[in-house]
Amino acid sequence: MAARPYWRGQIRLALVSIPVEIFSATKSGAAVAFHQIYEPTGQRIKYEKTVPGIGPVDVDKIIKGFEYEKGEYVLLDDKEIEGVKLESKKTLELTQFVDSHEIDPIYFDKPYYVVPADDLAEEAFVVLREALKRSHKIGLGQLAMRGREYVVSIKGCGRGMVMETLRYADEVHKAASYFRDIGDTKPDDDLLDLAQTLIDKKTGAFDASDFHDRYVDALKELIEEKRKGKTIKIDDDKAADPRGSNVVDLMAALKKSLGSSAPAPKADAEETPKKKPAAKKPVKATAEEPAPTKAPARKRA
Repeated sequence: MAARPYWRGQIRLALVSIPVEIFSATKSGAAVAFHQIYEPTGQRIKYEKTVPGIGPVDVDKIIKGFEYEKGEYVLLDDKEIEGVKLESKKTLELTQFVDSHEIDPIYFDKPYYVVPADDLAEEAFVVLREALKRSHKIGLGQLAMRGREYVVSIKGCGRGMVMETLRYADEVHKAASYFRDIGDTKPDDDLLDLAQTLIDKKTGAFDASDFHDRYVDALKELIEEKRKGKTIKIDDDKAADPRGSNVVDLMAALKKSLGSSAPAPKADAEETPKKKPAAKKPVKATAEEPAPTKAPARKRA
């Protein structure tokens, strides 16, 4: 069965309108789902919608309510909510174009595939796609879907285009509040060279199929063993500190990671042959402050 579009409407660029359909580009992974079970009987626990003093209620008589004061609600039915007029429900107007690297990846949320709605829309669709590719730009606009309005980006992708929803600025924690306690320590050149060599050694082309959810695999194996009645041995690792030692001999760790391919540390030009080099203290690895981000601002369509 063909996939159903997540959204139907048009992309508008100035006076040009392109009918399109949008499909979710992702799907749920092979997660292991658990139910809550009442252990004495082995039965699954059920939940009922209840009202205090009344008990279970008919789901057809449930509507949405906004609490404007404690215990006081404005009641809205689905037709009233759907009746909210917003142009971006049916039209994605591209209002700005930026270089893709100008937006920090932390703001990108969920991807969707964009395709022309019919053969008549294909010519304009292809022109926009190729213009975005040639200019190395992404288009920005706002789009209303499933009860909220999103900032979205559009870019060329193969024969089609990809739309990604973006988080608003107030949906992302400021990095400075987490990184402020990290010092201004400058890395030792020898350590930096070793780390760069290790990165180069492990550099390769990305292939998503190289990775899979090992936790799900382990859970499935555990479930199968329990199903067969095997006794499960649980390792007690509570005493282990997941952070490891507070002090790490970073030079030794990097050299060990590289094995025999580790480059020799650089010689100090100002050091005389007779001078004994000072002993290096163990060095802690530090994180870098990320590049300044550009956040999408909230707008009303």
